Amino acid sequence: MKLKMLTTAAIMGLAAGFATAEELRLSHQWSNQDIRNQVAQIVADEVAAADVDLEIKIFGSQSLFKAREQYTPLSRGQLDMAVLPLSYAGGQQPAYNLTLMPGLVKNHDHAARMNESPFMAALEEKMAEDDVMVLVHGYLAGGFAGTDGCITKPEDIAGLQTRAAGKAFEQMLAGAGASIASMASSEIYNAMQTGVLDAANTSSSSFVSYRIYEQVKCYTPAGDIALWFMYQPLLMNKSTFEGLNEAQQAALLAGAAKAQTYYLEEAKKEDAASADVFREAGVEIAEMSQEDFDAWRALAQTTSYAKFVEDTPDGQALLDLALAVE
Repeated sequence: MKLKMLTTAAIMGLAAGFATAEELRLSHQWSNQDIRNQVAQIVADEVAAADVDLEIKIFGSQSLFKAREQYTPLSRGQLDMAVLPLSYAGGQQPAYNLTLMPGLVKNHDHAARMNESPFMAALEEKMAEDDVMVLVHGYLAGGFAGTDGCITKPEDIAGLQTRAAGKAFEQMLAGAGASIASMASSEIYNAMQTGVLDAANTSSSSFVSYRIYEQVKCYTPAGDIALWFMYQPLLMNKSTFEGLNEAQQAALLAGAAKAQTYYLEEAKKEDAASADVFREAGVEIAEMSQEDFDAWRALAQTTSYAKFVEDTPDGQALLDLALAVE
């Protein structure tokens, strides 16, 4: 009898020990200083401040999952949240390849309208099929840099050994007459230094963090008109979200709204800051005109867009939804 009472007390003690805040695990590939980590941290801080017995633990720098391996565990509920470029999961859902497609997004305000459009609603339906939902929408932009000259229009890239960010960009640049060298953005500097690479296309943050300004003569940053935009949202497992109580869900959504506003503002600043860094390093700064943009998009229609439609069952309908966003 005495043993039974001890066992009951022990069980009650264990139960009390487990009555702590529920923990959600959030994964991403970047450092603590990166804008995408800051977006995640805003959500985590807002949830903590709401005092709803919910804690978000952030695992950055690929410490929990490799960058391109996050979507599958997220969809299976083995991971609660992740900030990742959605195009990384283009193998699972070909529609996601539209989130890294040349000329679909023109500038950050256009990106914000894309986030609230029927196009994004269609993508979110695809995510729901995988038990995934969006908490924070966000696009980051990028540009071009050349070791010998400026790149603003398709003719400027002809004959150059070029690194592009994403297959769709490789297809378009090859269509313009460029030779494509596939490599990670971290390898651009050395490739330019050794003469392997004449030009590169990547994100504003990568251009700065990898000091590409030391190897080029001209930089075309993302400005009022840009060609390269990549959708990089904060995602969550849908069943995990639905399993939270109303107060916890409300805290998450409030934090997400604050983070999304920050994401858009800081993304704009990042592009301008990159141009300042290159200018201060003595690099010529070029701007893409509307005419240049239209020429790139016309080329994309016959290369990247055509390939997407060919490879994706409902590709044309999705592409039309994206192109319809003004």
